[in-house]
Amino acid sequence: MKISYKWLKEYVDFDLTPQLVAEALTSTGLEVGGLDEVQAIPGGLKGLFVGKVLTCVAHPNSDHLHITTVDLGKEAPQQIVCGAPNVAEGQKVIVADLGCVLYDGDKSFTIKRSKLRGVESLGMICAEDEIGVGHSHDGIIVLPEDAPVGQPAAEYYHLESDWVIDIDITANRADALSHYGVARDLYAWLCENGYKTSLHRPDCEAFHVDNHDLPIEVTIEKKCDEEAPAAEESKECDSPCEEAPAGEEEPKE
Repeated sequence: MKISYKWLKEYVDFDLTPQLVAEALTSTGLEVGGLDEVQAIPGGLKGLFVGKVLTCVAHPNSDHLHITTVDLGKEAPQQIVCGAPNVAEGQKVIVADLGCVLYDGDKSFTIKRSKLRGVESLGMICAEDEIGVGHSHDGIIVLPEDAPVGQPAAEYYHLESDWVIDIDITANRADALSHYGVARDLYAWLCENGYKTSLHRPDCEAFHVDNHDLPIEVTIEKKCDEEAPAAEESKECDSPCEEAPAGEEEPKE
C-alpha cells in the first residue's frame, strides 16, 4: 500500500520527518517496506535562487561572454560569467549558486567556482531547460521585476515534493488499505507517545449529487403469491437398513 506523506498530514497533525513516520508505523504493526521521495523536478530546484543582475559588461577575452555581478540577497554580490545573448543589467534571473546540483536526464553536475577565459565565475545564470522548468535554451530566464531577490526558486515556482511510504499490508489489516486508516494508526501512536495531535475526518462536502432528474422506474412482472416453505417435511426412509438397539454395536461385515 503506497501512502502519501503529505496526504497523511491532511488527516492527522504531526511534525515528524518521513523517516520517523515510517519508524512509527512499523512499530504499530504496519511494516514499512520502502520510503522514496517524489520530485516534480529532479533535485527539487535546491540551490537555485532569484537574483538581480547589478552590472553586465562584455568579457575582454570573448566575443560572446559577459561578466556580471548578481545580487542573491547575501552580504555581497557574486561575479558570474554568462554566455547567454539576452543577459542585461537590471534583470531578475534564476541563479544556480555554488554547490547546486543540476540534472540533465540521468546525468548531473555540480556548480563549482571556476574560471572562464581567465575570469572567475561564482555561479550560473540559468535557462529554462537547464533547471527543468521548460524546454527553451534561447537565453536565460528573465523574471518579472517584482520577483523577490534571494527567494529560493522552489518557492518562486511553488514547487513541492512528497514522500511515498510503501507499507506491506498483511491479510488481517484491511483497515489500513486507505490513507485515513493509516492516519488513525499514526494518530494512536502519537497520542501514546505524548505528542500533541488531532485527527481530521475526510471532508466529503465536495461529493454531492448535481442532478436528481435521472428517471428510474422499477417494474415487478411477477409477484410471489405465498411464501415458500422454510423447509420440506421429512420423508420416511425406504432403506432396508435398521438402527442397532441402544447399547449394541452395529454388526461388522
